[in-house]
Amino acid sequence: MTAFWILMGLAAVAAIVDWVAVAREDTRLEYVAKPAVLALLTVAAAVLPSTHTDLVDRKWWFVAALSCCLVGDVLLMLRRDLFVPGLVAFLVGHVLFIVGLLQPPSPAGTPPFAFSTTGLVVASLVAVAYGAVPATLIFRALARDGGGALVAPVAVYLVAILTMAVLAANVGVPAAATGAALFVVSDTVLALGRFVRPLPHGDVVVHVTYHLAQMLLVLSLVR
Repeated sequence: MTAFWILMGLAAVAAIVDWVAVAREDTRLEYVAKPAVLALLTVAAAVLPSTHTDLVDRKWWFVAALSCCLVGDVLLMLRRDLFVPGLVAFLVGHVLFIVGLLQPPSPAGTPPFAFSTTGLVVASLVAVAYGAVPATLIFRALARDGGGALVAPVAVYLVAILTMAVLAANVGVPAAATGAALFVVSDTVLALGRFVRPLPHGDVVVHVTYHLAQMLLVLSLVR
């Protein structure tokens, strides 16, 4: 576990450096710090010993998901407009997170695995209620500004991330639920800033909530 905690600590340091870089609009520093965070978190998840997790299968799906998010990070921070490829990378990442969240702990039937019809329904209603207003604003802005081609990809992405959040809220691990919720917040602020109008300190909010989300998702694997 020593290597795991060292990597998590380095990821936290890299995240703080990235937040400062974004606040100061220091692009060069951001180009180094931002991908470093996900690279360190991916390796941390990969080296998490099986003796310290009941979620070995979930761990490897999360490693794959984090790798896709790292690719998405790189694509979205480049000067070229690679929003669609970046969106696809994160979409694949969310699908992998979803598959990971569906993996039961070992031995089967032991916590954390708390799916229930009531829990899924309640979490789904909360997710829909939360996403309704920003989704409406985003889709109206896309239609107004000639971004009709993005409506379908953005809609699919929205369904994927909300599904991930609903499942994370029902696996019985507070870190997973909180991480997924912060991921939704981060992407909401990002989408509103890109398609509707820039929000005050929006970039910093996006980076802080995104990195905290990924850290919590990795920590949710630890027993």
